[in-house]
Amino acid sequence: MAGRVREEELEFTAVRSQGPGGQNVNKVATAVQLRFDIRASSLPQALKDALLALPGRRVNKDGVLVLKAQSARTQEQNRAQALERLEAIVEEAAQVPKPRRPTKPTYGSRQRRLEGKAIRSQIKSARRGGFE
Repeated sequence: MAGRVREEELEFTAVRSQGPGGQNVNKVATAVQLRFDIRASSLPQALKDALLALPGRRVNKDGVLVLKAQSARTQEQNRAQALERLEAIVEEAAQVPKPRRPTKPTYGSRQRRLEGKAIRSQIKSARRGGFE
């Protein structure tokens, strides 16, 4: 399954899909709800912390990540979609942002900025002298 998440740590529940679908949508539970307990997983602690800090409402207060897949017509396809999305979320959380290196503006960019300010200053000062 996912490169880091073990299949036995996942819990799948079949639920009814929302939206249009005729008679089928009311009878067949094709949507899949994936539940992944982050705290009880075998992931490294740093990755668990990154997943728990995710923005939004995907992770509840108990540390369980909940995903719902319902766009496909079959339960198997929705299950595969949910797994792909979980894999993408874990992969994204595993990325360590590279630290920003502060840079200084170049001499040329400082000169251009000052020239622009001087021109603007001349335009504004020329507006002042017209009222007598």
